[in-house]
Amino acid sequence: MWAEIGSAREVVRLGTVSGAANALGLHRATVTRHIDTLEAKLGGKLFLRHARGYQPTELGRELLHIADTAFDQLEHLSLRAQSTTASLSGVLTVATVDVLTAKIMPYLARFAVSHPDVTLHLSTSQSLARLEYGEAHIAIRVGPKPDDPENVVIPFVSERFGLYGAKTYIERYGQPAEIDDLIGHRFVTVTGAASRAPFRQWLADLIKDPKIAFEATQVTTMHAAILQGIGLGFCMDVAARQSPDLVEIVPPCPAWEIPIWIVTHVDLHRSPKVQALLKEIRSTSE
Repeated sequence: MWAEIGSAREVVRLGTVSGAANALGLHRATVTRHIDTLEAKLGGKLFLRHARGYQPTELGRELLHIADTAFDQLEHLSLRAQSTTASLSGVLTVATVDVLTAKIMPYLARFAVSHPDVTLHLSTSQSLARLEYGEAHIAIRVGPKPDDPENVVIPFVSERFGLYGAKTYIERYGQPAEIDDLIGHRFVTVTGAASRAPFRQWLADLIKDPKIAFEATQVTTMHAAILQGIGLGFCMDVAARQSPDLVEIVPPCPAWEIPIWIVTHVDLHRSPKVQALLKEIRSTSE
């Protein structure tokens, strides 16, 4: 609730949402959402909205008095804490899709050694973590650059993909010698956002009605199906190279690369734990 109180406090002091947003370094939509949330929790209106700005109600003026006292006490407490310890603690939640676990785990491992008092929580799901609701401190996302104005987006790496088949599949159906030989072969695919990847479009352009032998909702499940020889499929180059039973059918090409992004919410981007992990990632990526 402190973020909502801080936003409302600045709106009372400055009279406008835009002024409060500039003072706090937030997006206007964030400040507006904070006010709406706080009014819902308190069960009363903090402001009268008019063309010239926001006029505090009696409840709003009472909030300003309480907030000023509380923030002064918190600032004093923060100074005491900073003077007694420089270590980080608490929980740091990172959200991503399961297929990227191996990619980011080395960074998390090094962070864990450097900050032993922090508990790392890795959340993997096909659905996007709602950073604005605090579901994660950092999200690692694949695909087009996220465009939510309330988020800070940093390039991470690009992942290479190639077309692979298991040795058991090759023994059963033969290995395509040319691109055109792919016609008539069986394929393993994934549904959802990954189905719109550039290599999938390449396959759709090559084969108008490909034979889909297996569909998965998770990339790791798709990879397991390819390893079992159910059909040919696209895999991350790094994962394929770790699987000796896979045979490269079409090598990775630049047009198939998919960017990976580090995403944080503007309200949490400057927090010490988030900055510490970002520093770890930058230092080992350079």
